[in-house]
Amino acid sequence: MIRRLAPLLALALLLPAPRLSSAQNPHAYPLAGDVGGTHDPSIIKEGNTWYVFATGKAPDGGQFAVRCSQDLENWKLCGHVFDAVPEWIHQRSPGTRDLWAPDISYVNHEYRLYYAYSLFGKNTSGIALVTNKTLDPTSPDFKWIDKGMVFESKADNNYNAIDANLILDKKGGAWLAFGSFWDGIKMWRLDDSGMLSKKDTTLYSLARRAKPENAEPAPPNLPANWQAIEAPFIVYHGGYYYLFTSWDLCCRGLKSTYKTMVGRSKSVTGPYVDATGKPLTEGGGTELLIANSRWLGPGGESILLDPKGKDLIVFHAYDSKTGKPSMQLSTIDWTGGWPHAALAQEITTP
Repeated sequence: MIRRLAPLLALALLLPAPRLSSAQNPHAYPLAGDVGGTHDPSIIKEGNTWYVFATGKAPDGGQFAVRCSQDLENWKLCGHVFDAVPEWIHQRSPGTRDLWAPDISYVNHEYRLYYAYSLFGKNTSGIALVTNKTLDPTSPDFKWIDKGMVFESKADNNYNAIDANLILDKKGGAWLAFGSFWDGIKMWRLDDSGMLSKKDTTLYSLARRAKPENAEPAPPNLPANWQAIEAPFIVYHGGYYYLFTSWDLCCRGLKSTYKTMVGRSKSVTGPYVDATGKPLTEGGGTELLIANSRWLGPGGESILLDPKGKDLIVFHAYDSKTGKPSMQLSTIDWTGGWPHAALAQEITTP
């Protein structure tokens, strides 16, 4: 028996991250309608309508296409946030053509959408904020108001100011998680207006990748692939803060290797650990979503906790036949104190 177990123990020591049990029963929704081309989806509900904001242009050329549904299965395009990239962003980042990674939330009687501007592979980036009183475009109160830049990162910083996510702690304090590649996922404290706090100016480190032995050198003028961790999203559930992140490489069609990982902490600022107790700041992370035969690179996730319904995770993945991205949606099962989600097996209806 000892000899039979030894190879298994050796194999376990080689695995980079634990994987959650597949014995749970989360539900992957069959999606139809305008779900193709979705990247970095962020979901929220107002009234009887779910809204998903995503990276990329709307068909009319506007920035941040918005998709709407009243049943979580049938989706249609229902507008955009900006008619064009704001002029102040062109002035600060002349090469920016598109805005990235929207994060929608409802705080202090307004909807807040954090978003990023950058250049691919660079950390000369910025996170900004736009607000609205409602998401219903037929309401007389519907108007997006650009609040401008929240903060920037420069070439000499060890972090990247993209992929923002707002989280409220148990006492109502606001925090902004962010980060992509470099030294990983970071966090700032926010004030009541949604800008950086002037009272707590600590830059908190939440998660980073561990450098493997014999790591490949970085591509020219880009960070190393082994540093690939991004798209943080934090929720509070059952006494823990859960930090979801995307590992490995996005946006490469059939070569996309994205996967969704998770850790948890008793404090919003960490330390976060995976299911084995390994700190996320030391490369820890537990697998939540990985590729299957139909969909590749599941990541770019956001979570919607609904005390009156089902908790949801929305993300993008790539068609294993065409390499094209599409929105994915699953319920979350929290059995055992860890989240479980499902990836669809069939191709989404175009």
